Amino acid sequence: MKKIHKGRLALAAAALAGSAGLAQADTQSELQELRNRVEALEAENQQAAGAPGDFRLGNTAVDIYGYVKADFYYDFDFSQGDTAFVNNIGEPVNATDGEFGATVRQSRLGIRTTTESDIGTLRGQLEFDLFASGGTSELRLRHANVQIGDHWLIGQTWTNFMPLGQYPASVEFNGPVGISFARVPQVRYSNSLGDGFDYSLSLEENTAASSDPVATAAFQYSNDLFTARIAGLTGTIESGGVDVDQTGVTLSGSITPWQGGLFQATYVDGEALGPLLIGLGDAVVGGQANDVEGYTIEFRQDIGDKWNVGFGYGREDYDLPTSTGTLSFTELETLHVNAFFSPTDNLTLSAEYIFGERNDTFTGDTFDGDRVQVAVQLNF
Repeated sequence: MKKIHKGRLALAAAALAGSAGLAQADTQSELQELRNRVEALEAENQQAAGAPGDFRLGNTAVDIYGYVKADFYYDFDFSQGDTAFVNNIGEPVNATDGEFGATVRQSRLGIRTTTESDIGTLRGQLEFDLFASGGTSELRLRHANVQIGDHWLIGQTWTNFMPLGQYPASVEFNGPVGISFARVPQVRYSNSLGDGFDYSLSLEENTAASSDPVATAAFQYSNDLFTARIAGLTGTIESGGVDVDQTGVTLSGSITPWQGGLFQATYVDGEALGPLLIGLGDAVVGGQANDVEGYTIEFRQDIGDKWNVGFGYGREDYDLPTSTGTLSFTELETLHVNAFFSPTDNLTLSAEYIFGERNDTFTGDTFDGDRVQVAVQLNF
């Protein structure tokens, strides 16, 4: 669209410049008409260039974004699938002497729109990946939301309870256990108190069976050196015809202790929170809320302009066991050690070693598994 504007502008400008050599029959009014046309085209071109977007539909700027990602992995002890699901470790059906796998299902496609209106800037987002059910590569909805002005968001996006800014980096899809991870339909209000203080409130759909919404609130302070955030959640879950309270709190923070360095940590504690966490522990067991405590820590370091290395550790501890088939667990633990290399701004090569362990404190069963994974990702 911008090329068309530039072409039309250049053509009109050429006509105006050439008019200087025309015969005296060219009247002053004709010259003024050409000048007016050039000025109109310039204004149109500046308006189109002033709003961000890959292209425009009327007065709406549209951005298309995403990436293509190919992952290759090898499980040494237990087959975990293409998401390194630690809950699969230990189950006899997943035992292996070594298994290679590959997937492109993490590849992603999204659209963002920006429209200026009488009630402020309207923004839209629609995003998909290929993680359909049953291991197939079909479109799966990730985000679908509308933002009205600077404060309101309506639709599906990350839960407000999740410390997205402190989520550990990983090559594989899930990352460490011990942190909340959910995208849910919601209505959210966000605002700033100034001087680095922000807050957000939301009503969200519960990730578990419930006829009531979940209410969340989050408060954050950030500056150039560090960020600190606290989030709370309350709701109910239906189990066996009985409503069970669901409550939780998440504390998170990050600090840049030196140039290129990053240390961050998260802590979550509550009851019936399992469906919100990476480990997906049962929210209710035997009619009782399953209390859980989890945490993650991460350290990262830039090495020059193209390399980044680090590790992330996570743990989840449940009061009551979650069944996974023939076995169950009360504790999950993971370690991710990885390196990222970006030869260009939009191409990333990465490698990762993953260790996972699951334990049942009631039976004494403990199992662990190792995995390595490499990937190539092209952003657009």
